[in-house]
Amino acid sequence: MKFPERFSNLPAYAFPRLRTLLDVHEAGGEVVHMTIGEPKHAFPAWVTDVISANATGFNRYPPNEGAIELRQAFCDWAARRYGVTLDPEANVMPVNGTREGLYNAPMALCPETKNGKRPAILMPNPFYQVYMLGSISSGADPVFVAATAETNHLPDYASQPAEILDRTVAVYICSPANPQGAVANRAYWAALLELAEKHDFRIFADECYSEIYKDTPPVGALQVAAEMGADPERVVAFHSLSKRSNLPGLRSGFVTSGPKTIAEIRQLRTYAGTPLPLPLQMAAAAVWSDEAHVIENRALYQEKFEIADRILGNVQGYVSPEAGFFLWLPVEDGEAAALKLWKETGVRVLPGAYLAQDVDAVNPGAGYIRVAMVAPKVEMTRGLVAICDCLFPQ
Repeated sequence: MKFPERFSNLPAYAFPRLRTLLDVHEAGGEVVHMTIGEPKHAFPAWVTDVISANATGFNRYPPNEGAIELRQAFCDWAARRYGVTLDPEANVMPVNGTREGLYNAPMALCPETKNGKRPAILMPNPFYQVYMLGSISSGADPVFVAATAETNHLPDYASQPAEILDRTVAVYICSPANPQGAVANRAYWAALLELAEKHDFRIFADECYSEIYKDTPPVGALQVAAEMGADPERVVAFHSLSKRSNLPGLRSGFVTSGPKTIAEIRQLRTYAGTPLPLPLQMAAAAVWSDEAHVIENRALYQEKFEIADRILGNVQGYVSPEAGFFLWLPVEDGEAAALKLWKETGVRVLPGAYLAQDVDAVNPGAGYIRVAMVAPKVEMTRGLVAICDCLFPQ
């Protein structure tokens, strides 16, 4: 029996790979999990009440395009957050978490050829692994563009050869960035929009971490596109409740773009998608409409930023992230550092190389570890102190 060759060369996924590295060894202390970006702060207590009040909706198939209440809540939030006007009938669609949307977008939107050649989809390196899979599944070549300290941890897509840009059908960009926490400013978005217009490609803007920041709300792709009067079909933006509202298990995200783009995404969903159950859609609509819990959540992360800066601020090469909830810590060898940390302290972190791809025999994540600041504050502090004492002794 044969299997598809298009997936045969995929590297092992990050977390099974990490278990292979660490789990053959005993933990060197009380275990602290700092690997997965799974929020542990409390979600709004009233969410379960909304689900219960709408429980009869489990007796119905949810509409493919999403309930109007949820679509309107998306649009109202985007208006408050970014000052943009979206039509709930034409510009938005719910997705089962943004991973579903990020994976399906290339299949719904990217042509089989461009300028007579196999299409390319550009993505930052390091990157969220679904970008690569979405590209491969749609028949495009994934092109990994370094996002390193030299480029302010954001990819410089304009530096790509003309041959690549001329067959590019889309680029992924994550802002705030996972894993580095870098934020694309107005100038970055504007330059990327101009490049997209010049070479005729779409921008897949993954903005799942947009509501976790220190002081200034990160500017969004939709916001800059509206200010520039850009083609509304050019940007496809993705947002989620997972990080904003500590609801990763609710699987509520949304995708927004121009009406032609959303029509294509809806068409694919008609055949292959699984809409969120109606009671969960009603809960999501209520959560998107509330900002009080988001402010409280952000304050907890701001306190964690301060703790990390205090503990690790003197470490050579340490950069306090602008946003998100990851630390991207420079080490000599990320895999060796993660193994040493586990064996000596029981703290689990992710080697940066597991989030990146080798290009010309260079992995831009190899000299880093990613540390998720999602555990309760006391546990997180203990983990950071262990990291500092074990890997960066003074």
